[in-house]
Amino acid sequence: MSQLNKYKRFTITSALPYANGPLHIGHLAGAYLPADIFVRYLRMLKKDVVYICGSDEHGAAITIKAKKEGTTPQAIIDKYHKQIKDSFEEFGVSFDIYHRTSSAIHHDLSQEFFLNLYEKGEFVEKFSEQYYDEDFDQFLADRYITGTCPVCSNDRAYGDQCENCGTSLNPTDLINPVSTLSGKAPVLKPTKHWYLPLDKYQPWLEKWIDEKEGEWKVNVFGQCRSWLKSGLQPRSMTRDLDWGIDVPLEEAKGKKLYVWMDAPIGYISATKQWAIDNQKDWQQYWKKQADDADDTCLIHFIGKDNIVFHCIIFPAILKAHGDYVLPQNVPANEFLNLEGDKLSTSRNHAVWLHEYLEEFPGKQDELRYVLTSILPETADSEFTWKDYQARVNNELVAILGNYVNRVMILMHKFFDGKVESEGGNITFTDNELNAEVGRYYDELGKNLESYRFRQALQNVMDMARLGNRYLTEQEPWKSIKTDAEAAKNALHNSLVLIGHLATCLQPFLPRTAEKIFGMLNVAPVTFDEEITFANGHQLNAASLLFEKIEDEAIEKQVQKLADKKAAA
Repeated sequence: MSQLNKYKRFTITSALPYANGPLHIGHLAGAYLPADIFVRYLRMLKKDVVYICGSDEHGAAITIKAKKEGTTPQAIIDKYHKQIKDSFEEFGVSFDIYHRTSSAIHHDLSQEFFLNLYEKGEFVEKFSEQYYDEDFDQFLADRYITGTCPVCSNDRAYGDQCENCGTSLNPTDLINPVSTLSGKAPVLKPTKHWYLPLDKYQPWLEKWIDEKEGEWKVNVFGQCRSWLKSGLQPRSMTRDLDWGIDVPLEEAKGKKLYVWMDAPIGYISATKQWAIDNQKDWQQYWKKQADDADDTCLIHFIGKDNIVFHCIIFPAILKAHGDYVLPQNVPANEFLNLEGDKLSTSRNHAVWLHEYLEEFPGKQDELRYVLTSILPETADSEFTWKDYQARVNNELVAILGNYVNRVMILMHKFFDGKVESEGGNITFTDNELNAEVGRYYDELGKNLESYRFRQALQNVMDMARLGNRYLTEQEPWKSIKTDAEAAKNALHNSLVLIGHLATCLQPFLPRTAEKIFGMLNVAPVTFDEEITFANGHQLNAASLLFEKIEDEAIEKQVQKLADKKAAA
């Protein structure tokens, strides 16, 4: 837990989800669940932390969706902003604010950033030939154009990025480009835009990123080095679009800011709004302070398809602006696959969060557990419904739930659910048990601070396994007949262990932790506090933490995916 102590405050962001569709489990596993676990951990350490997110409501993806649904971009963003926000709340992602980039405060700040760079002469203004759809009389930016990726040959690459290999692209890089509006090959037409000369920042970026070797994930560092090795090119920060933030220049009438110019600034505008709402100074969470020791620790949680924007483009924008801190870490995750295939919004091959919440009511922690167990931390991983069932039944029910239930039932059966301790608060009387639990705490802290959330969760589950073994070895149901004191001692040790389990589960399974604290009849505690069971302390009734997932429920979900695949 030491490396976190050098920071007085933390600014944690999760990638802004596009408000053009609902959330699926791939989104959760990429940018939201890992960040939520980390933020809950920081709060338990009593750190000054703000957790920021919001809907990304600009760019071609929004207008394309609006045309597809025969409605307006505003109607699309209003619909999906609400759905996404509601899903996050019900699932339990604990943002301090969930904002939106259509807000006035965001438009103003984005334009201020652009003007700051413009007035410093940071942009290169130039005419270039861009693809144009003559049938629809408009330029084709970003997702308005698709073609074959020149790097990996994916034939569904967009005009700004290939989502298959993550390469950052310009529309003119695409092989055999096609307009997504008319389906025809576009023509080239001259237009003026404002470019951020990333090549100018390459030497600085190389030095800054090299300093992150060993600190950043290998996959993130490697991807950054790969881009730098191939040489950075100027990138247009403006677009010929009719939806987005106006470029604040007289000579740029009708042009909008590139969505990746405005979207990351959404983290800052959301923080500003949070600060207004909570009487805080937003600049403490983003700006460099007079003393470097007072600077916030900025961490971006994202999926691997957003690495270039958060590790190359946004840092270059912040550097060009000046005054702002740079990210300390960008622990990007790889992709989560589904039942042997890539998750696909367009093919409807996904487990949608809002549907899961409807079909598995009250089972948020079950999904949190399974997704945390298979997070694609350094390589792609896979979700299957059979694995979901196996992990819930064989781990949550059989190990964690079983242990807590056994101890609670035995305490009520033999001691009427009452702690009897003449010597004050009960603590571990078994030194070996105490040492093992201490070791798990140490491992848990190290893993959480290294963004190894899968392993951290296993540390907690190993604590539950330890409890089960201890209870089986002690056999209080037998010793109660011959040595009641030994039985009581074993159950008291087990109660203390359950208290530690509840404490450590809070970042991962917050609802489950709350249930356990409720059964123990104690208030939740942080990592530097201990639960006290005084003489006469009365436990509440035992209740099952989890229930088995039946085959029928799983077969229904597998069939649902098969039906979607057949219809695609």
